Amino acid sequence: MDTLAVVDVHTPTTSFSIPHSLRNDTLEMLFQRLSKKVSKGNNQIRVGPGWLKYEWNISFWTLDDESDYAIFTWRLGPTASTENPTLFLHDPEAPLPVPPAYQNPSYYAFRAQPAPPAQLTLAGNGPTPSIRSVRSKRSTRSKADTEPLEDYKTRFNRFHTENGVRTVTGKIGPVENVRMLLKQGHRHVYLSRSFAQRHGFIPEDTSPGYYGYGGLVQIGKWPITLGSTTSTHDVYLSEEVHFDVRGPLTLYTISELTRSFLFRSS
Repeated sequence: MDTLAVVDVHTPTTSFSIPHSLRNDTLEMLFQRLSKKVSKGNNQIRVGPGWLKYEWNISFWTLDDESDYAIFTWRLGPTASTENPTLFLHDPEAPLPVPPAYQNPSYYAFRAQPAPPAQLTLAGNGPTPSIRSVRSKRSTRSKADTEPLEDYKTRFNRFHTENGVRTVTGKIGPVENVRMLLKQGHRHVYLSRSFAQRHGFIPEDTSPGYYGYGGLVQIGKWPITLGSTTSTHDVYLSEEVHFDVRGPLTLYTISELTRSFLFRSS
């Protein structure tokens, strides 16, 4: 009897497993199985790019396209480990649960932090004071003042180690309130065909075979505004259907990225 290939999945609120072979199945088949698993009744959910991450080499990596999937199967395939591959699933548009709501401790964002090292004690002399305990009155803060900053640092560092995607809302050309997928590794800005037709970036009667079908074609330079920052970028037409607009993570300046991250994570 053949061994059943299984992938373990952890979400912010639950854990489950699904049958899936990294050797024989595709990324689209994985998206379909996960969509069916998390959909309930008439609430049909479509799992796609931006939903999945996996852990490898003490970092978290996104699983969005066939290139990501090829690397994932190479890193965590049957020859790499005897354990089931593990994925972390989360709707990028949904906030993470906060107490008193249940938080799944198996989900990477809710793992228990390692305990700090114990203080050394010299016989007869009591605990050795740490350097951090010697502070001026000017730098002394209450616990209530320092905790939010520590929480922010933890979230900000986690964001930068996830090597992945971020969904934001901004403006491209004259079109406002556009949901965009920012992804590390993207070099340009890409519009879906339906979005480009709807908003006049290409003629409405354009049919497949033109403007990027079978390959990316530049359709001009357009200003993009995120927060208070506006910059002009090369825009290409894409047959991607999951997001209207995709672009590089570097669309944000550090200041805009910090402000947006704090807002979305609060």
